[in-house]
Amino acid sequence: MTLTPVTPDTAVDDDPRRYEHLSTIRLEDPEAVARAAKSRRRHPGVKAGRQNFIVAADHPARGALAVGSDPVAMADRRQLLDRLQIALANPAVDGVLASPDIMDDLLLLGALEGKLLFGSMNRGGLAGLVNELDDRFTGHTAAALEALGADGGKMLTRICLGDPDTVVTLEATARAIDSLAERKLIAMVEPFLSVRENGRVRNDLSTNAVIKSVAIAEGLGSTSAYTWMKLPVVAEMERVMAATTMPTVLLGGDPSGSQDEVFATWQAALALPGVRGLTVGRTLLYPADGDVAGAVATAASLLHHTTDIPEN
Repeated sequence: MTLTPVTPDTAVDDDPRRYEHLSTIRLEDPEAVARAAKSRRRHPGVKAGRQNFIVAADHPARGALAVGSDPVAMADRRQLLDRLQIALANPAVDGVLASPDIMDDLLLLGALEGKLLFGSMNRGGLAGLVNELDDRFTGHTAAALEALGADGGKMLTRICLGDPDTVVTLEATARAIDSLAERKLIAMVEPFLSVRENGRVRNDLSTNAVIKSVAIAEGLGSTSAYTWMKLPVVAEMERVMAATTMPTVLLGGDPSGSQDEVFATWQAALALPGVRGLTVGRTLLYPADGDVAGAVATAASLLHHTTDIPEN
C-alpha cells in the first residue's frame, strides 16, 4: 500500500492514524521496501548546467531533534513525513538525504519517484554523547545504497585536533569514500573543524577553519573521483570555494538569523563557481511561519540553471 505524494498547496491530513499502514507493511511485508526501491523511476542524473536541490532529513538518527528554540521539533515522525512529502512534491526538488528509516518510509509512500537519493552513513556520533566525535558508521552502507539504487552517501566528518577519536572518524570516512567509489556512487563529505566547549561539541564556522576542514576532507580516500563537498555558508565564501575543485553543495544548518537573511546568504553563495546546489533540511522543513511549500519554493528560486556546459 502506498500514498500519493501531496502537492505543495495541499493541506496534510492530521489524522493520527494516517501513517499506520507503514507499520502494517513493515510487520507483514518488509520486502516491500526493496520492491519499492527497485520499481521506482530514477532521477535522470546530475548535469553541470543545473544546480541540484536536495532536502535533508537525517538529523533525528543522531538524536538532533531541535529546531530553533524547540528541542523536540523533529520528534513527531508523522509531521516530519508530512513536511517531507510537501517539499518533495515540488518539481524543483531533486532529491532527499535521509537516514535508512526515513528513506524506507518515503519509498513506501511513493514519494521518491524521479528523485536523487543520498543515504546518511555515520550517525553514531550522537548529539551530546560523551564520545560524540567517535562518529561510527551506523547507517547506510555503500552496498545497501547500491541495492537501493541510490546515487550516493553522505558522511559527517568532524575534525577535532584535541580529540583522539578524530582519527577513527577520518579513517572510517576514507574507507566509506573508497567503498562508494568502487560502486561509482557519490561520496558527499560534510567536514567541520570542531572544538569541545563546556562538554559540548561546537563547529568552528570561521572562514579559515572551514577552509582547513575542506583541505583535510578532500584528501581522504584513495580516489576523489566521486567525492563532493557539503559545506556551510560562512563569511568570505569566495575563499572557501577557492579551496576545492570538487562539486559542492551548501548546507543550511539550524539558522539563527531571519529567513530572509538566510536566503540572501544562500543566493550569494550559489553564484560562486563550483557550487552545485543546496542540501538543506530544518530551515525549509520547519520554517518560522510554518509554510513549508513557500520556503521550498523560495529556496528553489535561488538556484541557477543554465545550458552552458564546460568544454572538455
